[in-house]
Amino acid sequence: MPRRAISYGRQTIEEDDVKAVAAALRSDFLTQGPLVSEFEELIKAYTGARFAVACSSGTAALHIAHIAAGIGKGDKVITSPITFLASANASLYAGASPVFADIDPNTFNIDPAEVEKKIKYNSPVKAVVPVHFAGLPAEMEAVFAIAKRHGAAVIEDACHALGASWRDSNGNVHKVGSCSHSDMTVFSFHPVKAITTCEGGAVTTNDKRLYERLKRLRSHGVTKESGEFELPSDGPWYYEMQEPGFNYRLPDVNAALGISQIKKLERFVSRRTEIAALYSVMLSKYPFVKTQLALEGKSSAWHLYPVRIPFEELGASKSDWFSMMKSIGIHPQVHYIPVHLQPYYRRAFGYGPGDFPNAEAMYAEEVSLPIYPGLTDEEAGAVVEGLVSTIACASAARPVSRPRAAV
Repeated sequence: MPRRAISYGRQTIEEDDVKAVAAALRSDFLTQGPLVSEFEELIKAYTGARFAVACSSGTAALHIAHIAAGIGKGDKVITSPITFLASANASLYAGASPVFADIDPNTFNIDPAEVEKKIKYNSPVKAVVPVHFAGLPAEMEAVFAIAKRHGAAVIEDACHALGASWRDSNGNVHKVGSCSHSDMTVFSFHPVKAITTCEGGAVTTNDKRLYERLKRLRSHGVTKESGEFELPSDGPWYYEMQEPGFNYRLPDVNAALGISQIKKLERFVSRRTEIAALYSVMLSKYPFVKTQLALEGKSSAWHLYPVRIPFEELGASKSDWFSMMKSIGIHPQVHYIPVHLQPYYRRAFGYGPGDFPNAEAMYAEEVSLPIYPGLTDEEAGAVVEGLVSTIACASAARPVSRPRAAV
């Protein structure tokens, strides 16, 4: 049994992070000060994008990215059913309708062939929002080509994937967030993500027009840039609201934490990668556990370590297994209940069981094992040991009428 509770994710806060936040608290600006711009510069430098706009959350970033892309009433937006609700909800906020394209059962990412099918029969599709599930880059080359053939924007939901990269068919390496094959990329800095600002997010883009609009949308639709004014200025205090916007600003105190954290990003992702490799070796002894398939040229940020366990085939209850793991101090998680099965989406759009079989099959089997920089090798070993022992117990506790797979 592990000596401490092991959660599926946990922030890594060190003394220099605390000092950075304390310094911001003692400064002249708690919000709307210089640290947000400094944080944005570091995001740009890391991803290679021309522009970055920091926001109060990843959801806020998704929202303004949809508005900036011109998505509105009557439009349709394609995304994955295996994602957090915000990926689809952002299209609702813009007045559009989400359309789901099923996942590849091996990579757990949106399937480009399914995107092709959906985009043909759901005109007008205004945007495609591929989700880099668990930190593994989606098939961006294929998705981008499909979207652009049909005149759709591409907004990468990279809330899991800061620190990930992929290699294209010409051998060129692209960091997620560079927007080499998208119009915008969205990140989250929630505590369990690669780096944290407590709550926070960002949008990157290479399009100056989108950048200027994103900045306005983040702050009530207001501009203070004289070159953008529509009316004569009344004086140095003058500002204009040019469209409805939101208060999605990131406070300087949060940006201070982000500045400290992003300098450790490579170390954090490297440790996550070590843990993932350790899990992969240990789990290779148990063929009933299926891990996420990383295609050649893809480098995951390992926000999650998702596996598929055939509970039904093993004659085990997923719920029982989950409870057994928690009882021994190991707290896995499930990512995600397919969005189309949520009550709102059933009522509003008529979705239901059977609509996206790959996503639903994954939900029946998926669990996310603990992974974060502070997890020790010994704790990772305890997770695998606990997984195997509790599966055996859950299987033994549930009578079945057909042979079980070997554990």
